[in-house]
Amino acid sequence: QVQLVESGGTLVQPGGSLRLSCAASGFTLEYYTIGWFRQAPGKEREGLACIASSDSSTVYADSVKGRFTISSDNARRTVYLQLNSLRPEDTAVYYCAFAPLRPRPVRLGAHEYDYWGQGTQVTVSA
Repeated sequence: QVQLVESGGTLVQPGGSLRLSCAASGFTLEYYTIGWFRQAPGKEREGLACIASSDSSTVYADSVKGRFTISSDNARRTVYLQLNSLRPEDTAVYYCAFAPLRPRPVRLGAHEYDYWGQGTQVTVSA
């Protein structure tokens, strides 16, 4: 059973930075994709970025391109999301999710992912 544990969420001032971590365990697959999503109160879950284990290729949502960076340490099975230039509208619960190898490249659709972490709260406020 795949398990995902997010960490790093906290209260940060506008303009600040954070690094979120997603530690994955419980699987032996070599090829998979891990994505980061967020959900603010009253809003739909939004895909932010994903990274493929095979070649570390990445996909970003337009809303975070240039501000957020996804990276991975495959040896530690940990994926990071660096959040820079944070804005109050970035306030949300941030989730990581796991997708096994698919016939087509996995992108940022929540339905493409089979396993989810419990989320970590990021609050951007002065």
